[in-house]
Amino acid sequence: MTTVRALIGTAVKKGWQMFQLDVNNAFLHGDLHEEVYMQIPQGLAVDKPGLVCKLNKSLYGLKQARTHQEEIDSLKSFLHETFKIKDLGRLHYFLGMEVLYKGDGVLISQRKFTMDLLKEFVCTKYSSLSSPLDPSTKLKADESPLLADPSNYRKLVGKLNFLTNTRLDISFSIQHLSQYMQSPRESHLKAAYHVLRYLKGDPSLGIFFSNSKDYGVKAFCDLDWEACPETRKSVSGYIVLLGNSPISWKSKKQSTISLSSAEAEYRAARQVVGELVWLVTLLEELTVPVNLPIPVFCDSQAALQIARNPVFHERTKHIEVDCHFVRTKLQEGLILYTMFPPMSSSQTSSPSP
Repeated sequence: MTTVRALIGTAVKKGWQMFQLDVNNAFLHGDLHEEVYMQIPQGLAVDKPGLVCKLNKSLYGLKQARTHQEEIDSLKSFLHETFKIKDLGRLHYFLGMEVLYKGDGVLISQRKFTMDLLKEFVCTKYSSLSSPLDPSTKLKADESPLLADPSNYRKLVGKLNFLTNTRLDISFSIQHLSQYMQSPRESHLKAAYHVLRYLKGDPSLGIFFSNSKDYGVKAFCDLDWEACPETRKSVSGYIVLLGNSPISWKSKKQSTISLSSAEAEYRAARQVVGELVWLVTLLEELTVPVNLPIPVFCDSQAALQIARNPVFHERTKHIEVDCHFVRTKLQEGLILYTMFPPMSSSQTSSPSP
């Protein structure tokens, strides 16, 4: 889904038209009328350097693609003659996401999916809530009776997880609820319904892709230290923006226990830097001009000092692999690891829910 969001965000900024076709045969290996070569795929061992592959059939993503409307219409006609396809026109509904075109960009939401979810779990009659989880509630694995039928909870959390494709505001809550899929209890189901009542407040809320020519990429990362009451593992989260439009985000419990908040912050940084390594390659394939280094913002001075300090000491030996990875990308110029920018008075007053 990050690929889909990055593609849509790029298309909006570049003014590309987005169409949707329903193709019976998804593998369009058509004949090539010109010689096309590709590099040897990674992992394929070859004895002689400089070898390339000559394509006998066309593949998705060849650089022979064009952005002209005449070429698009010609491609549609060719596909219709060769394969049985249905032209659905301009992209409006794709993978459960609704596309709304506006003068200054495109809004992506899952309004229909949200409304169907509220009806399926009979939440339309309840009042809406202002937060995805009750801040005063701390869920635990064994705090209430087990559910007689856990499948209902698993089905609900699974659908809520799909909804995070456009609702990054519920990502932290859904990863928290996902921790109890094996043995869900009544308190966990109650918390899941709390999320549903929050969604009822604005089912059409989604993400906006601006058509401004701002191609700057920046990332933010943070964590909730020792958030899990059972394991004391921390929960890290990050978001990556293309211009001012979010294209990638995640909230996930860390796999190991961090002995300090600085260590946990550094592990959160490692996750977002790994995502940026892949995203830069993807954006280059989409002909997006990525300016390096990419700023990565955090709120830990200790983590910044670890990233910039070339000497390991006793307190950082156990996170040496993460340190090497982030520091290498910092030295290569891929990222600029820095503190959160100071917030203006207008940003700190009257925050919206």
